[in-house]
Amino acid sequence: QVQLVESGGGLVQAGGSLRLSCAASSSIFSINGMGWYRQAPGTQRELVAAITSGGSSNYADSVKGRFTISRDNAKNTVYLQMNSLKPEDTAVYYCNADVVHNSGRHYSYWGQGTQVTVSS
Repeated sequence: QVQLVESGGGLVQAGGSLRLSCAASSSIFSINGMGWYRQAPGTQRELVAAITSGGSSNYADSVKGRFTISRDNAKNTVYLQMNSLKPEDTAVYYCNADVVHNSGRHYSYWGQGTQVTVSS
């Protein structure tokens, strides 16, 4: 009933850019907030950026000024524009959707992940 599909990952040199996309679908429930998380080897998954249905966004301190999150509500798609990439940005990036059930309770759903590798 809820599916998220990420795309846009790949290999890029330091200082380069990538644009990640995540298309979400939900046949029954409403999608509220959407965001991007990442997990590097040996680390826990961390929030990169998130955006509400109204367009308010927040970012991890490590990516402020370099990454921009946006969304197209009509398409239920969230994007992450990543500029000035650094080797420490290397991770698997996961799309997340905050889904509101008819009870009003929120549930998190995850995409399969897309690999981003930044070479020095």
